[in-house]
Amino acid sequence: MSDRKIRVLHVITRLIVGGAQETAMLLCQHLDRSRYECDLVTGQETGPEGELHAETVRRGVSLKFEPDLVREVAPLRDVAATWNLVRLMREGEYDVVHLHSSKAGILGRIAARIARVPVVVHTVHGWGFNEEQSPWVAGTFKMLERLCARCCDALVVVGSPYRDEGLTLGIGNPDQYHLIRSGIEIATYRDESLDRGTARERLGLARDAFVVGNVGRLSPPKCPELIVRAFQRLAEKRSDAALVLVGDGWQRAQVEAEVERLGLKAQVKLPGLRRDVPQILRAFDVFVMSSSREGLPRTLPQAMAAGLPVVATRVGGIPDAVVDGENGFLVEAGDVEALGDRLVRLAEDPALREDMGARGLARVEEFAVRTMVRRTESLYDELLQRRAVRRGLAAEMR
Repeated sequence: MSDRKIRVLHVITRLIVGGAQETAMLLCQHLDRSRYECDLVTGQETGPEGELHAETVRRGVSLKFEPDLVREVAPLRDVAATWNLVRLMREGEYDVVHLHSSKAGILGRIAARIARVPVVVHTVHGWGFNEEQSPWVAGTFKMLERLCARCCDALVVVGSPYRDEGLTLGIGNPDQYHLIRSGIEIATYRDESLDRGTARERLGLARDAFVVGNVGRLSPPKCPELIVRAFQRLAEKRSDAALVLVGDGWQRAQVEAEVERLGLKAQVKLPGLRRDVPQILRAFDVFVMSSSREGLPRTLPQAMAAGLPVVATRVGGIPDAVVDGENGFLVEAGDVEALGDRLVRLAEDPALREDMGARGLARVEEFAVRTMVRRTESLYDELLQRRAVRRGLAAEMR
């Protein structure tokens, strides 16, 4: 590598408010700048989830846009985006290209190999196929993932179930997989300068309310309407119960209709998009999640860092963060009755809430930004060293 810095390019389809996007942003910000020069390229699309463009720049990250990089399948634009990425990678003389999200992962890996980038890494925040797709669409994505796995040196997974699923489907080989958790800035979630009562008043809640909350997109995979139905079981038993669903998305109108239908309008708050999540978590007693599919959502370690017990569905990488009966409860996806029963149990047992919150806090270091960055840097160094050794051996054989 000589004495120059290692040049790294991260690519993601959309820089909306979400876990994969925050991971890419934080990696670019916190990589050791004495050793690495890092750029982040993204498409220009946003959505009701909000965007991280301004925050990314504010954090000192070099941000570039590729207008033809879009989420939906668009053959002409996809070809244009691929060749534009090839040109960018060649001109930037990047040593490492690191892809995030399905679309950028497919186009970016192809582009990186055409551009002959020495090291190519793809992070699987969640596979791009699922049971809700038609067999033809899901099969096409699986085939593309198998092919593109041959175009990269490493597949990073944020949760162990994604490694197991990938290997079962013939995507990559065991040596390619590396488990690196998405990192959070733990200290910001442990700031106790804001007391719980004041945090609740800022959300329009009573200081002595029992507050159940979620932070996430109001979108189908998150199933926010199920949280509302589960909360109804708690509301029937405790008149002081309140529910806060922070975020926005395509299902907001559906959630509002469900709240109205169940007569919960006085007890449910939908404050929309917020970036003061650490302060909002201070208002919660319990964190709840009802997703039908997930990677390993960053909001879980955030809740753990805030000392909150968690009630969540047993899907994706969630069991990697929440151990049933230890720092929270896990229920099967779609089981509204069980979700509600666990909320009631925690509401009735303050000692259990405190114990589970403490246990979650004790194991949250695994999800720290510094841990994620250290492991990522080690992976880059290992892969670059392998590449250098292979080049050296090839030179000796000439």
